[in-house]
Amino acid sequence: MKFKRPHALTDAQFHYCPGCSHGIVHRLVAETMDELGVEGKTIGLAPVGCAVFAYNYFNCDMVQAAHGRAQAVATGIKRALPDNVVFTYQGDGDLAAIGTAETVHAATRGENITVIFINNAIYGMTGGQMAPTTIPGQVTQTTPYGRSTKDAGHPIRVCEMLATLDGVALAQRVSVDTVKNVNAAKKAIKKAFQYQMEGRGYTIIEVLSTCPTNWGLSIPDSLEWLRKQMVPYYPLGVFKDKGEKKEEGQ
Repeated sequence: MKFKRPHALTDAQFHYCPGCSHGIVHRLVAETMDELGVEGKTIGLAPVGCAVFAYNYFNCDMVQAAHGRAQAVATGIKRALPDNVVFTYQGDGDLAAIGTAETVHAATRGENITVIFINNAIYGMTGGQMAPTTIPGQVTQTTPYGRSTKDAGHPIRVCEMLATLDGVALAQRVSVDTVKNVNAAKKAIKKAFQYQMEGRGYTIIEVLSTCPTNWGLSIPDSLEWLRKQMVPYYPLGVFKDKGEKKEEGQ
């Protein structure tokens, strides 16, 4: 057997649109749990958004949080159960719009949780409106002539912003558009889980993702659009990596 479903992933059929990257990232998270042997002690937080049904797909314990509040709920769970592995799985609307305050303050406090952040530059579940991550000039349902930075401001670069905060142990942006990038994303997610298990602090992995349905593109064209339009604005890479284990009391 060379390829099989991770044990930490249920056999439920994904509800995601064809070409959406959520399924790939779900698998990487599940593989990480399998390889680290933490499925039985992991608690995941499902968001409000396209991944709202994430609790159907992971075999670990899952909690449904109110819109934008996943990191606040994760904070409470981690503090009550410090020996468990706690992660949130959030989209750009959930994390970077209504959940901005929860994100920034969990990060600056150095909460020992892991955040998987899906950035597809648009509101997916509600029909394709402009999101905080929609890039300049991008056409959406609410920006039919393209996002204007004069009227709508500039997109939020989440990793770059959070990397300035002392409580962040790891902030990295990855993509899952090629085999090479999928492998790099898997390595990053596993590192984030390991850092949490070592008590290093807040870790976030941002994943650039496709949304063919709301971008109005075919699957191949969506991958190409991500590479040519998103990656230049949201460059891949490590924006912060403390690298050293936190000392007791820090």
